Amino acid sequence: MSNAVLFDARADGIAVITLNRPESRNCLDSDVRAGLSAAWDRFEHDPALRVAILTGTGEKAFCAGGDLKEMVETGMRVPPRDMFALPYDTIELSKPTIAAVNGAAFAGGWMIAQACDLCVASSSATFAVTEVKVGRSSPWASPLIHMIPQRIMMEILLTGKPISAQRAYEIGLVNRVVAPPDLLDAAIELAGDILAGAPLSVKAARDTVMLATEMGRSAALQAARHASEHCYNSEDAQEGPRAFAHKQTPQWRGC
Repeated sequence: MSNAVLFDARADGIAVITLNRPESRNCLDSDVRAGLSAAWDRFEHDPALRVAILTGTGEKAFCAGGDLKEMVETGMRVPPRDMFALPYDTIELSKPTIAAVNGAAFAGGWMIAQACDLCVASSSATFAVTEVKVGRSSPWASPLIHMIPQRIMMEILLTGKPISAQRAYEIGLVNRVVAPPDLLDAAIELAGDILAGAPLSVKAARDTVMLATEMGRSAALQAARHASEHCYNSEDAQEGPRAFAHKQTPQWRGC
């Protein structure tokens, strides 16, 4: 993996993935795209890693979006389907992800933050879907309808104007807003809260949320019950109640 994207596999089961091109506002150039693809693949296939945090180097930008110079030079029209490594979309992931937004998350930067399961933002962060400002489009933003109200989504996409981290929190796009120096610690704390849960229970919980966004009520209930069977039949499902009854910390095995 090149130094365009840094990968820190922590001993606690957290992977910290860092976009490392602050001189170009961590834009999604070819090196960053390749680095992200490799990072997500490494995270998914390392059984010791259970939660990933995606962040950027520097205080100005989490990610300023796609490489506009590249688009001009190549005469890019419709981006290739696999151009960007998007969690749970073009990249298959089965584990939770957290975006730790340290600065501007514009266009493709919003896109990759939105693709993560959870989002922690620096109080100085800003968010914008700026495609209307440069004559491009944002079909990737369609899942936003499951995250924020329709009229707010409409204004964000139609105007391209940035919103603050606090506003992003108010509309439900961001889980937590913290002071800039506390950003990574807050994301790690949130990841630790996830790690405290039984691995199969966490997976079933995530599957339940995603199924509920894609199906009607009855179909989602049926699909979620099916997705939970492996969890219910696991050894951890016996370990959790046993540890609780004996006032002990459960020892999760993930099976």
